[in-house]
Amino acid sequence: MGIDVGHHRSGSQPSGTAAAQVAVEFAQQAEKLSYQTTQNNEHPEAVAVEAQFITAQDPVIITADGNRLPTVPLEQAHKLNILREELNGENQATDDVPSPTVVAKDGPKPYANGKAAPKPSDGSLRRSMPPTNTHPLFPPLPLYGPPSLLRDVQCWTFRVTSFFLSAAFLGVIVLGALFTSIPSVFLRVWQRMTFRNPDQQRPFYKEELRRNNLRKERDESWEKRRSSHDGRPLDQESVEGDEGFVPTEFGPDPVVCDVGYYARRVGLDIEEIQVQTEDGFIIDLWHVYDPREYTKLNEEERAYRGPELFTGDTRKRLKDPNQKRKFPVLLMHGLLQSSGAYCVNDDDSLAFYLCKSGYDVWLGNNRCGFQPKHALLDYSDPRMWAWNIRQMGVFDLTALVSRVLFETGFEKIGLICHSQGTTQTFVALAKEQRPELGEKLTVFCALAPAAYAGPLIGKMYFKFMRVISPALFRVMFGIHAFIPLMMTMHAILPPGLYGWLGYMVFSFLFDWTDTRWDRGLKDRMFQFAPVYVSSESMRWWLGRECFAKHKCILSTKEESRSEEREDGTDGPLAETASQLRDHHQKPKGSTAWYNEQVCPFALWVAGNDHLVDGKKLLRRLQKGREPNVKVVHSKVIPEYEHLDVIWAMDAVDQIFKEMREVLWKTCNVRDQCRIPKGCENVEAWIPEDFIAGDENDEQSSSDST
Repeated sequence: MGIDVGHHRSGSQPSGTAAAQVAVEFAQQAEKLSYQTTQNNEHPEAVAVEAQFITAQDPVIITADGNRLPTVPLEQAHKLNILREELNGENQATDDVPSPTVVAKDGPKPYANGKAAPKPSDGSLRRSMPPTNTHPLFPPLPLYGPPSLLRDVQCWTFRVTSFFLSAAFLGVIVLGALFTSIPSVFLRVWQRMTFRNPDQQRPFYKEELRRNNLRKERDESWEKRRSSHDGRPLDQESVEGDEGFVPTEFGPDPVVCDVGYYARRVGLDIEEIQVQTEDGFIIDLWHVYDPREYTKLNEEERAYRGPELFTGDTRKRLKDPNQKRKFPVLLMHGLLQSSGAYCVNDDDSLAFYLCKSGYDVWLGNNRCGFQPKHALLDYSDPRMWAWNIRQMGVFDLTALVSRVLFETGFEKIGLICHSQGTTQTFVALAKEQRPELGEKLTVFCALAPAAYAGPLIGKMYFKFMRVISPALFRVMFGIHAFIPLMMTMHAILPPGLYGWLGYMVFSFLFDWTDTRWDRGLKDRMFQFAPVYVSSESMRWWLGRECFAKHKCILSTKEESRSEEREDGTDGPLAETASQLRDHHQKPKGSTAWYNEQVCPFALWVAGNDHLVDGKKLLRRLQKGREPNVKVVHSKVIPEYEHLDVIWAMDAVDQIFKEMREVLWKTCNVRDQCRIPKGCENVEAWIPEDFIAGDENDEQSSSDST
């Protein structure tokens, strides 16, 4: 887009006073939304020139040099565009204008959603009637202008208050976790004193011992072989591999925060790719690959590209170009985690299991993560942290899908998400957000789907965060990262102590246990959590206005209760069938979240999950509330807790094998891809046939037609 910096000259000759007034208003509005102030004509490239609407509710600011700034409130974005259009269409700036203006030479652009920009003829009406958000679940984010003395004072005030208050809050949580663990500690001590083994009651105790002993023997064997080579690298024949996968990291197993290290221990490797979102954030995409058949991209190829999505040529790189490609799948993680959570269980890690089964595996991470990065903004800028689950779905997920498509050359990919990853996908696929994303996915596999809140939301510490006002929430938790002290502790504490403390705190908060995990690897599991998230995103989850109030991601409390009464599932408020027939009811599909562009769903619900209510989502699908959603697989595992769906020792048999088949069953280019291991007899899915599961089925079973 060509940019003209200076006083705009137009061919029309309107009133000089009116033109000057429009120019002044545009300059003031642009200054409010710019990257930096432009006093004394400095930093003209940092001036805001237009708001580009990625969706009807998600505008990003374009600066004069083509960079992007994050979402701003709708009325502010519309005001900028309206003034810009008026300036381009009917204004001739005069020498009386005190501030320079920045306008596009090629005139107003249509919005990204395909809608034409509004005409300047009705500018006065549009300026007097600013738009509003369409959904109460997504209130507007705060507006922070460019750096100034007042803004700096505001930021430092919030940083100081939040440091002490959030540290005190975290201290209370840690003490609560330690205090509530006292009875279990005394019970274990008593059992030991009475010559009983407290671990024998664990469901996989013998398997846990076997794996632990196997790891010790393997490490000792590798160490002996290393010694026999006098420190020289081991050749492939001297290291035991799994079906030809030769580990390149072996020996003693330190706990480190490095997904590449754990991949190399099982004969795979990781390349890190940078992805730019449409609002300028730089996020991490990790590619899991077999080094025997794939060559790692160079640093330039792995750098981030421009923010435009689903554009440009594709890149396909195999050592043997005549070999069929693997079908690509993208994995997204849960709240406060990174996708390293999929890489901590050796060969039973979901990422490594799918890769060795014959899929091309990509691990997506959301904005900020371990290292907050933006094309323009830095850590201290509050605009770096003005985002919530909506932006994670609309911008992050879409950018990651786009980059995987570019790197692999496929038209569609499979998507696997856990917990919050499912939430951002449910939000992104909604007909009011980015329904076109559904056309890029063959199937959406949801693990512990987080669309409805579980009973845990009623705990005292969550109620406290819901009671306080948004202003007090920001005083307590700041306007930057949410409790960044957690990341500091991650960096300074020994891995063993941090893993133990992390488990105690998260178990206390989210009411899960390690009953079904391999405890010998538990320290690894908490090396990839927490990551940086914004206080605004946590306010969306826990504050008084959004998820914690409505207990649903896309329906208000009133809408959910109305649907429950109609379905007869609202306890004492349920109406009988005869009463319902007497009422005028909307067709059930009229309240659907998704249109015909949505991709098929496959769901694995943890039956003992207190954090989210996956069964309620299944009921919504079974009751016909989403007529466009095709459920190709559904399963409730009664004994599973929230994290068991990715970390349980029997997750391979309970979930991973089924997921491997579902991905292949829904693959749209089966003739062009290698058949994954174990899928030789899996038939292709027929789109006309789908299931929603048995609403009364609480057993560990799967159904398909």
